[in-house]
Amino acid sequence: MTLHWTHQASDGRARAGVLHAAHGEVETPVFMPVGTAGTVKGMTADGVRSTGARIVLGNTYHLMLRPGAERVARLGGLHKMMDWHGPILTDSGGFQVMSLSGLRKMDEDGVTFASHVDGSKHRVTPERSIEIQHLLGSDITMCFDECTPFPATHEEAARSMRLSMRWAARSRTAFTPREGYGLFGIVQGSTYPDLRAESVAALTAIGFEGYAIGGLAVGEGQEAMFATLDVTTPLLPQTHARYLMGVGKPDDLLGAVRRGVDMFDCVIPTRSGRMGRAYTSRGPLNLRNAKHAEDLRPLDPDCDCPACRNHSRAYIHHLLKCDEMLGPILLSWHNIHYYQALMRRMRHAIQQGRFEDEAARIEADWSRPE
Repeated sequence: MTLHWTHQASDGRARAGVLHAAHGEVETPVFMPVGTAGTVKGMTADGVRSTGARIVLGNTYHLMLRPGAERVARLGGLHKMMDWHGPILTDSGGFQVMSLSGLRKMDEDGVTFASHVDGSKHRVTPERSIEIQHLLGSDITMCFDECTPFPATHEEAARSMRLSMRWAARSRTAFTPREGYGLFGIVQGSTYPDLRAESVAALTAIGFEGYAIGGLAVGEGQEAMFATLDVTTPLLPQTHARYLMGVGKPDDLLGAVRRGVDMFDCVIPTRSGRMGRAYTSRGPLNLRNAKHAEDLRPLDPDCDCPACRNHSRAYIHHLLKCDEMLGPILLSWHNIHYYQALMRRMRHAIQQGRFEDEAARIEADWSRPE
């Protein structure tokens, strides 16, 4: 059987289920740490596993440039290369291609762009994107799409979305079905409800193993993102996984789970860790602030990650002030651990039919003085 998702419980629109993939099962809702270039920054694979993470994300654009998809395949695939035994989802490269702006030229067939690494020219089409992801060995392959920038006029968003839908059909044709592997379509349409509905209709007519919601968290703000989810997720098949791409902060995750999203990824936990920021059950902390210089408390009294179990805020503050790499490592480890704990907490609440009560407690704790 190809990759698929099974429903376990619902509470309102929030859902709990299991994603069945070639490299294992993953309980949802789930947050996927981002391993852009074949590593979750600052973490070993064992470290990522210790947080409770069971699935990670790899990046097609970066891996095709370095070390190259064909080389990854010769090295045994991305799972072997990065010592990751669970499922891997790879994005298609569409977001990175969009962000290149002045370095790319797009047409109906695909995109030609200059590498940000060395300026070399590359060509990516839907077929090549699917081929690259196949060479990487991804459990979940994403359709090649254009991530519509924000803001966009209705006309611009419609043109972009319809191009992505034509590329989705080509991606489906190029994908090789096999046991435990699957292809996700990506809903586009900016913040326009009619375009989101048109996109969902086009993708479901093609048929995919899961459906992603793209083109959000690109500057529209949380209110607009949630409004777009409100009109989009009810249109998606109840029997398939729903993935909100590139999201987000803890309150984004909570609000999106409330609206029926099952899967998430974002660089925020590790990027914030490198910047000295910790996400905790009492809200975010900036460990670079001088007030932490003699604070003997752990980052989060409710967390049992190595940073909280073994070290004080004062020590981590010291590491950051001295530019010691252990500081960002400990904060990245803690943030991923916290995100995994948050997802487990939401999942258990959905299964027990008390999601809104638990969500209210989580939100109240974020507002408490730390």
